[in-house]
Amino acid sequence: MKKIGIIILLSAIILNGFSLKAMSETQTANKKPVSDKSNESAGTFNGKDRTGVEEKDSSSKSITGNHRLAVLESLEVPGFYNPGYYGKDYRNEEENDNDHNRWRSRFRGHWTGIELGLNNYVTSDNKLGLPSDIDYMTLRQSKSTNFNINFTQLSLGLSRHIGFVTGLGLNWNNYRFDGNNNIVKGPDGIIEELDPGVNLEKSKLATVFLTVPFMLEFQIPADRNHLTIAAGPIGALKLASHSKMVFEDGHTVKSFRDFNLNMLRYGVTARIGYGNFMIYGTYYKTPLFQAGKGPAGVDLYPFEVGIALTFNN
Repeated sequence: MKKIGIIILLSAIILNGFSLKAMSETQTANKKPVSDKSNESAGTFNGKDRTGVEEKDSSSKSITGNHRLAVLESLEVPGFYNPGYYGKDYRNEEENDNDHNRWRSRFRGHWTGIELGLNNYVTSDNKLGLPSDIDYMTLRQSKSTNFNINFTQLSLGLSRHIGFVTGLGLNWNNYRFDGNNNIVKGPDGIIEELDPGVNLEKSKLATVFLTVPFMLEFQIPADRNHLTIAAGPIGALKLASHSKMVFEDGHTVKSFRDFNLNMLRYGVTARIGYGNFMIYGTYYKTPLFQAGKGPAGVDLYPFEVGIALTFNN
């Protein structure tokens, strides 16, 4: 019996040893993959060939054997742009649009400023000489002056050197009569000659208009400045009018009347200059007096020419 007990005990010890060895091998086989870390990336690997995944910033790397495959999470990398990927460089197009808008906004027209010139009028056949029956309307040209203050403007640029210009201005005209006379509205409402009966020191008709131009302006770079050419239509609204006579003794008589002057008028204006110095001219296609109510029914078309100093820059 003792021999049988010893044999059973030895068998149990041997079986227990084999069981422990099998458990040890099983645990070894079920161990987690080794984690390999470095300063630049973190990865999970398995086996000798390092099968695993690395992650860094905006990309991930799959590693199989001795080969790596990098997959970008974003196609847009800071500091890098590939216009060919999209088929069209929208970024450059937006920049070009911004540049164009910036150049347009830099356009500055030549309207605001002061102007000083001479004014007169012509007949319907564009002659300065007047018919003999209205020679009392003849002006002393050197004394018939106009003064303008253009106090606001709006520039609408098409490019850096081309654009439209509009604004507002005040226009004073002095029509200085050459003869010893003035004018008055007659009983039938038509302008007639006024004879004061004594010698006059001076006599004139004065008007004030609000003007609104709309010009196309070209600026041609020249040296360190530019040559400016502008032209376009202009409209005007009459604000006031009066006649004035100054006698030899200094006595002055003013008469504030409408004198059958047209309330609204339109015409064309043009100017040319270098820098802020301009020469301008304006011709109105609307007669100075209302149709059929001017002197002897004759239509007179006003014009003015002069120099200007603009304040656009």
